Amino acid sequence: MTHKEFMKQALLLARRGRTSPNPMVGAVLVKDGAVVGKGYHPKAGMPHAEILALRQAGVRALGADLYVTLEPCCHHGKTPPCADAVIASGVKRVFAAMADPNPLVCGKGFERLRSAGAEVHVGLLEEAAQELNRGFIKRVTCGRPFVLWKAAMTLDGKTACHTGDSRWVTGESARRHVHRIRSLSDAVMVGIGTVLADNPQLTVRACRGQNPLRVVVDARAETPPSSRVLGDEAETIIAVTNSAPIGRVEALRGAGAGIIEVESQAGRVNLTLLLETLAGLGINNMLLESGGRLSASMLKSGLVDRGLIFIAPKIAGGRDAPTPVEGDGASFMAEALNTGAPKVRRFGDDIALEFDI
Repeated sequence: MTHKEFMKQALLLARRGRTSPNPMVGAVLVKDGAVVGKGYHPKAGMPHAEILALRQAGVRALGADLYVTLEPCCHHGKTPPCADAVIASGVKRVFAAMADPNPLVCGKGFERLRSAGAEVHVGLLEEAAQELNRGFIKRVTCGRPFVLWKAAMTLDGKTACHTGDSRWVTGESARRHVHRIRSLSDAVMVGIGTVLADNPQLTVRACRGQNPLRVVVDARAETPPSSRVLGDEAETIIAVTNSAPIGRVEALRGAGAGIIEVESQAGRVNLTLLLETLAGLGINNMLLESGGRLSASMLKSGLVDRGLIFIAPKIAGGRDAPTPVEGDGASFMAEALNTGAPKVRRFGDDIALEFDI
């Protein structure tokens, strides 16, 4: 097997973890062309990938090559430094996909390994490693989560009929994929308009997986305490401003919601401050499943990193039927927001466009 093939194994292992606020990391130890140890970081607070791979390899780690998707850490957190364990094991060469953007590490792990005599190579399948940990990278470098905006619309750009009915725009295959994305997200966010119109659960039901934290942007605490989004299947945070009536806030607390009071901006929740607060809670990846109004605000504020738009082969019509992005919009086409070239996928009869913003 080649260096790339061993690193691909490490990347596949890394995907098994549910690690936020930590990065996902996989490690493979190879000696004389054979894998002698492998591991992945399963969860924050548990052993890191390198440690598990070294435990499996035992004395066979001496003189081996380590393939790891992220720079070994060199600081004391909830677990001891991985770089020290790698050095103590006698690993000869380290192949790392990328440097750790965390300022506590960021090259220091490589430096420690080299100082101890290990041969270090950086950048093998780096792009794939960066994509794997895009949320972690965004949080530690920008102080906010990576935001994936999802919307579903008809061929004529409607997210619901003029009556408000939206069940269902897309088919079962597309909806199942959205549930898979939810299961891989740390949080899912909607606005009060979506809660009042659709009464969603925002849980993972169409596949196996962990429910994300549910976040509702609701400046005046208008979420009904009986809403399904407050069910006990998952935790829910309601983001309000100081204009929210105390009685309604307390009613939501009584229904089990966590409350975050965020500074207002033109009478609405300051979205930038909200995302910074969520990053402080360890949220790496957030799925935005909002209606047109909140989506427009998020896009206008430059807070969306990637879009995923499902298009169903239906025509709904209706002058007043909602669209994925509302608000004032651009006055001239030259002012329209340009995105990256979309990747196109099929989900049954529906197509999905995924693009960076």
